[in-house]
Amino acid sequence: MARLFGTDGVRGIANSELMPETAFKLGKAGSFVLSKEQEPPVVLIGKDTRISGDMLEDALSAGILSMGGNVIKVGVLPTPAIAYLVKYYKADAGVVISASHNTFEYNGIKFFNGEGYKLDDDIEDRIEEIIVRDIEINSHITGAKLGRCLEAEDDALELYAKSLESTMDVRLDGIKVVLDCANGAAYKVAEKVFTELGAEVVVIANKPDGININDQCGSTHPEQLQEAVLKNKANLGFALDGDADRMIAVDEKGRIVDGDKTIYICAKMLKETGQLVGNLVTTTVMSNLGFQKALEAIGCNLEITNVGDRYVLESMIKTGCIIGGEQSGHIIFLNHTTTGDGILSALQLIKAVKLSGKKISSLADEVNIYPQVLKNAKVKNENKKKYDRDPVIISEIKKVEDEMAEEGRVLIRPSGTEPLIRVMIEGKNINNITKLADDLAELITNRLG
Repeated sequence: MARLFGTDGVRGIANSELMPETAFKLGKAGSFVLSKEQEPPVVLIGKDTRISGDMLEDALSAGILSMGGNVIKVGVLPTPAIAYLVKYYKADAGVVISASHNTFEYNGIKFFNGEGYKLDDDIEDRIEEIIVRDIEINSHITGAKLGRCLEAEDDALELYAKSLESTMDVRLDGIKVVLDCANGAAYKVAEKVFTELGAEVVVIANKPDGININDQCGSTHPEQLQEAVLKNKANLGFALDGDADRMIAVDEKGRIVDGDKTIYICAKMLKETGQLVGNLVTTTVMSNLGFQKALEAIGCNLEITNVGDRYVLESMIKTGCIIGGEQSGHIIFLNHTTTGDGILSALQLIKAVKLSGKKISSLADEVNIYPQVLKNAKVKNENKKKYDRDPVIISEIKKVEDEMAEEGRVLIRPSGTEPLIRVMIEGKNINNITKLADDLAELITNRLG
């Protein structure tokens, strides 16, 4: 059986791959594993705007309640809101029902511990083992021992909004912003935060109907945002994804400012204000070489991890780094929160722009993004991890690396889900790196396909 938990919780097509029965079992097993010294846990549950959210929320809640756990439902809120609120309410765990940037038919379930961090692998493994092995865990929970749904004492959306606003020591009066809320979890709170900080706000994709989440909008489809920024003559725009844990920006010229450029601009601000611990920035192997060179040019040190916000966060906690993230716009400001937060990233970026006295386009242009070409080599599934033991492939990779010298790089990465090896080459000449990537992918296919 395939592993139930992926890199970001349990995910699949709702009511097909991710059934309410699975959500019920996750509620039961999660409650059992997260219980402290025989005390039933309090679990905070939030969700995005997908039509399947109600179904999975009720099934998950039933599983928790059947184990004697208590549930606090806070409704539609971003993933980072749950990471914040689980600590505020002193809950034992938080659960988010969302499939992030995926289309509406997908949904997912991801857990946070009482400190607002995603669960460690070993805890996920214990939950998964109970479900896969069908271990009986609640034979004595009846009568008064059953759990209850509790009312949140304070307005959860208001609490989260105030926590975001507290990270800003500058006002946004006189700044015009376009927000693309992806018809997702931030459709109310994003506008509220920017308006209360004084910005003039134009909002798009903020009318969710259960099926339009991420539909040609949000961080994976920023075209509408680019048009809206130009049409409204805005200073900048921000596109969130369905659960608002990532953000892609657009400058006043309508150009994309991706996660790499956002991290650079914010890291530069932190360094100039003496807040960048160890002058350290954490990123992944997929970050652009131009981004890395720009950071090095302003005296920053780089910690590079595998792809995935889980690995970025693990490294940051270990090194004490306060800013890290991915090209996709999933950025962690560890001095403010425990997970990626699209609204927080937008606020920090706009703060950096305001403090610099420059336009965002000028700051973004300090990063000279190198062209990247990504090609897939089709191989046998059992051969995905053998490329680095094949002498012919090793020799060819070395040859390409020598040709690129200091002006490019080669990254070979097996797919985690498909019988593919991904070949990424980065360099200054797009035609040259395209040919190199095509040739290398073809060689790998011929050797391992």
